[in-house]
Order: sequence, then structure tokens, then C-alpha cells
Amino acid sequence: MKKSTFSRLIGYVSKYKGYMFASLIFALISNILIAFMPLIVGRSIDHIVAKGEVDFDGLIKTIIILGVIYVISALFTWLFTIVANTVAYNTVKDLRNEALNKISSLPLKYFDKNPHGDIISRLTNDMDNISDGLFQGITQFYPGIITIISSLVLMVSLSFKLTLVIVLMTPFCFLIASFITKRSNKMFKEQQKTLGELNGYIEEIVGSQKVVRLFGYEERAQESFSGINSRLYKCGQLAQFYSSLTNPATRFVNNITYILVGLVGGILSVLSGLSVGVISSFLTYSTQFSQPINNITSVATQLQAAIASCERIFSIIDEEPEKADSKEAENIESCDGNVEFDNVSFSYNKKVPLIENFSVNIKKGSTIAIVGPTGAGKTTIVNLLMRFYDLDKGRITIDGKSINDLTRNNLRSQFGMVLQDTWLFEGTIRQNIAYGKPNATLEEVENAAKAAFIHSFIKRLPDGYDTIITESGGNLSEGQKQLLTIARVMLIDPPMLILDEATSNVDTRTELKIQNAFLSMMKGRTSFVIAHRLSTIRDADIILVMKNGKIAERGNHEELVNKGGIYTELYNSQFKHQL
Repeated sequence: MKKSTFSRLIGYVSKYKGYMFASLIFALISNILIAFMPLIVGRSIDHIVAKGEVDFDGLIKTIIILGVIYVISALFTWLFTIVANTVAYNTVKDLRNEALNKISSLPLKYFDKNPHGDIISRLTNDMDNISDGLFQGITQFYPGIITIISSLVLMVSLSFKLTLVIVLMTPFCFLIASFITKRSNKMFKEQQKTLGELNGYIEEIVGSQKVVRLFGYEERAQESFSGINSRLYKCGQLAQFYSSLTNPATRFVNNITYILVGLVGGILSVLSGLSVGVISSFLTYSTQFSQPINNITSVATQLQAAIASCERIFSIIDEEPEKADSKEAENIESCDGNVEFDNVSFSYNKKVPLIENFSVNIKKGSTIAIVGPTGAGKTTIVNLLMRFYDLDKGRITIDGKSINDLTRNNLRSQFGMVLQDTWLFEGTIRQNIAYGKPNATLEEVENAAKAAFIHSFIKRLPDGYDTIITESGGNLSEGQKQLLTIARVMLIDPPMLILDEATSNVDTRTELKIQNAFLSMMKGRTSFVIAHRLSTIRDADIILVMKNGKIAERGNHEELVNKGGIYTELYNSQFKHQL
């Protein structure tokens, strides 16, 4: 049976039993001391019998006792708050670590299906909600239970009849709180979901400002944003409205209880001689007894938001991770680069076939180019080769070993990839180039940069290789970013290469230089080149022309041009102006 969200969250909190026990002790000391204060105050009132009949010695002793109690109680309340903070933030730290570890183990199809902004929102906004909810829950629950029990015991010791009045009214508070909470919980779930959608849209628009402005999409983007924002406002408003009813409603019941205690206490004073001091203590206890209930209901908003956020975090943690490597999985110690696709079939959507019966045998040191129209399956072949997706049918082997029999890390370490979409992180140029080889020396980094024809540019920067690259390489041109990613691959010196439109963002002159560098680096290495510019693959040993997931044509450049088929049409469409 699947655990409830709340039960699972308690499981994470229970890892810190020592802290929870300490917080219980601190809360006990603090709140039991506070519970005795009304009793002491009530007895001090009884020291004042009438005008001129005041026991000043008793009053002074009472004031001293109250002062000591207040100081000790404040100290332990402070310690309790520190421990509660420790538990809340350590629990969220564990949740965040587990969620991020799970994200690192998820297959790529998860990220293809889920907006990145929503994932980020779960790891930030939802985690903050859980932290706030936990802290509020701990700081209100422990003291609340202790205060209710201690107050109840002391009230019974003073007057059972007055205690009965409070006990009979208390269930109404819980019934009201439960009724409202059930109806607001749905709204909180919708609020967190919509917030994730909004964050995803903001990330998308902010990251694509050039395109947005190029196509004059500002007004439409604002309209779309306003639509999502309005939905967030509506569900957020409803959630806050329902949850905000709880505290006033319970306080209304408590105020009625307070009035009843005063009335019944006055009657008992006349009928049974109940002292004014006892009635005063009881009125304070009635407030003290109901205060924890009010406090707990007042933080219902944070608690419900925390539970809704927990569900979103647990939905990530519960995702099926990428299939683990088998215990028999091997590591390639020395890769020659013989690659074979044997009757491979794959599709992202089982109802829409993509790669069907794909077979090709690639000898070590060969350069294989994959061309074809958009959507033909070129990049999918690379995804399958790297095991970003698993095959539906067939097998892929490297040096005769099935890629399914190799560990993923070892398989992927045999390849160096340069993609069309560049990725750089905020850090120095040296750190970005050495991303795949953190222990690389400066000389090695510089040699890789020279091979990628970017060394001279780097040296002209104010801090050279220690120049900080802003987020996503915002202070570099697209061409410079791509040259850095090329240098990154050149540094790790892999046995096989994958170049997916690797020179698409550089000018023609730089492209020629990079091609020469690639030709030098590709010698003796099996290389896969995906290209739209056919000028970059003239020297490829094998050119595969893809169409609808199948190999429509294969051969070298001369053979395919002379064949007069699809490749010839593609070639002429790019170079007929030169004929």
C-alpha cells in the first residue's frame, strides 16, 4: 500500500530523532513552566483580600517566581526554535539532494516531456514551501500538544465543571478546521502546479528574448503570461480565502467558550464559593488551552502548501530511473572503434514509427556522415548510440560488444560530442574547457584551445583563461561559444567522435580552420558527423542519406552525386549557384 504524502514526509523528519527528542524536552520545559503561570497569578490575586488587606510578602515572592519562570521559559523556547530550524532545513536538504540525485538518474525522455522551468520550480519554490511548513508545524505542534495537556490537567485540578465547558466546546474547532482544510487542499495543489507552469513560461520567454523581439511577440507573450498569471491568482486567491477562514472561525468558537467560562465561573462563585483568583486563572487557562488550536489552524496555509509541494517533489522521486547497468556490465579498456548497427528499430511514440530495420557496419577509423531532411532520424541515431534512449529492437555493438552489455559511463566516455546547441556554465574559460578533464594542466587546456583556433582570442581577454563566462556564455558570441565546446572535446581526446552540426555557428573562414583541426583529430578515430552543410562531409568514408527513419542511400560523396538521387538533390540545392 502506498504511503500518504504526510507519512512519507514524517519518514524524512524521523532521521533526526535526536533533534526531535531534544526539541520535545525543550518544549516540555518551556511550556510546562508557562502553564503554571496562570495558576501562580491566580493565587497572587487571592493575596489581595480587600483594601488594606494585602499580603505584600506573598506578592513579592510571586513576582520573583514569575520572573524566574519567564527567563527560563524564554531560554528554552529559544533553544527549541533553533532545534526546530535544524530539523526543518536538514529535512529539506535531504529531500533536495534525493530529488536532484533522482533527476541525474532519469532518462532523457523525462526532460523531453516535462518543462524545465517546472522542474526548477519544484527544486526551489516547492522546497521553500516544505521548509516553511515543517518549521511552522514543528514549532506549533509540540508546544501546542504540551500546552493543551498541561492546561487541561491544571484546569481539572481547579474546577472540573468549568473544564467540562471548555472540553465540550473544543470539538467544534476541529470540525470547522477539518471542513475548511479539505476544501482548500485541492486549491493549494492547483496553485503549486500553476506556479510551476508560470516559472516554465518565464524561463522560456526570458531565455528567448532575441527571438521574441525579432518576431514582435512581446504583446502575445504578455497575453500568454497574463493568462497563466490570472489562473495562478484565481487558484491562489481561493486557496488563501478558504484557509484564512479557519482561524477566524475557530477564534469565534473560542471567544464564545471564554464568555461561557466567565458566566459559569460567576455562577459557581456565588453558589459554591469559587475564589476570584481561581476564576481569573481559569479564564487565562481557557485562552491558553485554545491558543494552540488557533495557532495550528493559523498555519494551515503553510502546512497545506507544504503537503502540496511534497506531492510534487515525491512525483520526481517516484519516477522510474534510467535502467541500471547489469552486474555483468563490462568496461572497454581500449576501444578500437568498430561500430555496427544490426537491424535497429526505435520510435519515441510507439504509434509513430521512426527508425526501422537500420543496419550499417562501420570500421574503425572511418568517418560516417549522416544527412537528410529534418525529422529523418539523424540525431536519433546518435541518441541510440549513446544509450540516451534504449532500442526497441536490434542491437548496436562496439568492437563486437553490445552497448547494452557495457556500463553507460564507460560507453559514453568513448565518445566526444560537439553539438549544435552550445552549453557553457558560469565559471572561468579554463574551467569550461576542462569540464571533461578537471585535472588538466593549463598547458593541456591551451593546446586544446589552439587546436580549436580560439587561443588567440582568449589571450586578448583581460584575464585570459581566468576570464569569467557569464551564465550560458552571455558575454561571448555564438561562434566563440562553439569554439570553446570544440576545445573541450579536443582536450579529452576520445577514441570516437560525434559532431552534430558542430560548425553551424561559425563563419566560413573559421569553419575551414576547424575542419582542418577536425581532420587531424579524426585520423584513426571513428567519427559520426551529422551535417546539413554538405561541404563539411565531402571527405567522409560513408555517407548515409536518411529518409523517414531508413537509409535511403549510402556511399561516398562522388558515388552519391553521380547516382542522381536524394543526395544529389540536396547537394544541388546548396551548390547549384556555384555550377
